[in-house]
Amino acid sequence: MANHPGSSRSLPNTSPGLSYWQRTTRAFPSLLANRHVAVPRVAKYVVIGSGISGALTAFELLEAGVYGEDVIILEAREAASGASSRNAGHVRPDAFRGFTAYAKVHGEEQALKIIANERLVLEKVDEFTRKHNVPCDFSLTTTFDVCMTPEFAAYAAESLDAYKKAGGDTSHVKCHQGEEAQAKTRVPGAVAAYEWPAGSSHPAKLAQFLLKAAIDKGAKLFTFCPATKIKKNEAGELWDIHTPRGVMTTEKIIHCTNAHAALLLPRLESYIQPNRAQAHTLIPTPAFAAENALTNTFSLRYSLHHFYSLIQRGGDGTLVLGVSRSNPTLSAETLAGRFSTDDTHYNDEIAQDALRNFGQIFPDYKAEDAMHGEGLEHAWTGIIAMTTDSVPFVGAIDSLPGQYICAGFNGHGMARIFTCAPGVVRLVLGGSWSDTGLPECFQFSTDRLSKLTDGSVSSVW
Repeated sequence: MANHPGSSRSLPNTSPGLSYWQRTTRAFPSLLANRHVAVPRVAKYVVIGSGISGALTAFELLEAGVYGEDVIILEAREAASGASSRNAGHVRPDAFRGFTAYAKVHGEEQALKIIANERLVLEKVDEFTRKHNVPCDFSLTTTFDVCMTPEFAAYAAESLDAYKKAGGDTSHVKCHQGEEAQAKTRVPGAVAAYEWPAGSSHPAKLAQFLLKAAIDKGAKLFTFCPATKIKKNEAGELWDIHTPRGVMTTEKIIHCTNAHAALLLPRLESYIQPNRAQAHTLIPTPAFAAENALTNTFSLRYSLHHFYSLIQRGGDGTLVLGVSRSNPTLSAETLAGRFSTDDTHYNDEIAQDALRNFGQIFPDYKAEDAMHGEGLEHAWTGIIAMTTDSVPFVGAIDSLPGQYICAGFNGHGMARIFTCAPGVVRLVLGGSWSDTGLPECFQFSTDRLSKLTDGSVSSVW
C-alpha cells in the first residue's frame, strides 16, 4: 500500500523528536526489542501498534487466557513511540462540557454514555495502577476547567444545565464563581471554574509497564518493524502481514495505529484526520515550587477550541503545559501546519505563545525573574487522531473478517483506552458488543461510515 506522508495513510516518521516522557525512560530494556530480528512466519494474534492501546490489548488477551507465544506486537518505531508517549500527562474525563456537542451528533442517550464511560475509565486506571503497583506516577486528584472569558463561562453553564436536564450525574462536580474561582485556581483572570475528579501520570511508563507484562508472559514485541501491507492469504480465512523483516500469516489482527490507521485500512482516510499537538515542560520558579506546587490539573479555556492544559508532576515538580489544536492568535501558516503527521520537531511560535499566555494566566510565575535552569526546559509534538464524529473506532471490521480496530481517540485516549482496549479484546475472543459495555456510537461498522459519508453525522469539534 502506498505511503501518503501527512495523512492517516502514512507510516510514522522515522526520525521523531523525543518527548519529555521518552527522554526520562531511555533505560526501558524492550525499547528496541527485536529490532533486527525476522518476524515469525505464523502468529495467531497480531497487535499493530505498541502504545497504550496496543499494549493494553495485548495485556488483556493474555489475561483472558491467550498463550503468550500466540501474541505478536508490531511497532513502526521504538516501543510506545506514538501519541501515548507524547501527550500532556492527563487522565482527565469529561464531566459534562461535551454533552451538548455530543448530543447533537449522537443523541442524548449516547452523549450520556460517552461521558459516563470517561468517568469509568478514570476509575479503571486508578484501580489498575493500584492493583499492579504500576510505577507510572499516577496521581488521583481533581481538575479545574477554568473559564477565562464570560463567553466560555456561559457556554459551560449551559452545557452543565443541559447535562443535568438529560439525567446526567453531576454530584462529583463543584462550581466556583468569581473570586472563589480565582482563589481556588490561583488564576486572577478566572471568571468561573468547574472542579471534578481526574488524574495525571507518566504515560510512557504506563505503556512500558503493559508491554513488559505482556513480554514477561511470552508475547513478542518487534520494534522498527511496521506492518506495510495486509493481504488475504491464499489458504483461506487468514491474513498475510508484510513487514520489512518478513511476511507473517495470522488469524486475528487488531489495529491500534490511531492517527496512522488508514495506511492499512485505506477506507478510513476520509474519517481519521491526523493533527499535530504540542506540549512543553517548564522548571518551576519558587512560586510553583515546594509548598507552592500545584496539586490539581487544569484546562484553562478561552473558548471551546482555544485553551491550555497544565499538570505539575509530584516527583520532580516539572510543569507540563499543553496547547489546544486551534488558537486564533497564531499565524495562518502555523494553524495550517497542525494537519500533519510530522512529529520531528516543535513549533517555536506555539511555544512562545504558550509561555506568554502561561505568564499572563499565572502572573505569580514571574518568568522575567527566572534563574538559569528555570523556565522552558523542553518542547515536543505528538500526533493525535481526530475522527469525523469525534468518537473512537472500536470493534470488528465487518468487511475484513478477523480484523479489528481500536483507534481514533481524538486526543482523549487516556480517558477512553482503558475501556476500549478491553472491549475490543472481548470481541476478538467471541463476545458481543453488549459485552464491551461501551457506548454504541463507538462501534465500527459500515453503516457508521455510510452516515459519515452522506453528511448525516458531522464532527463535534
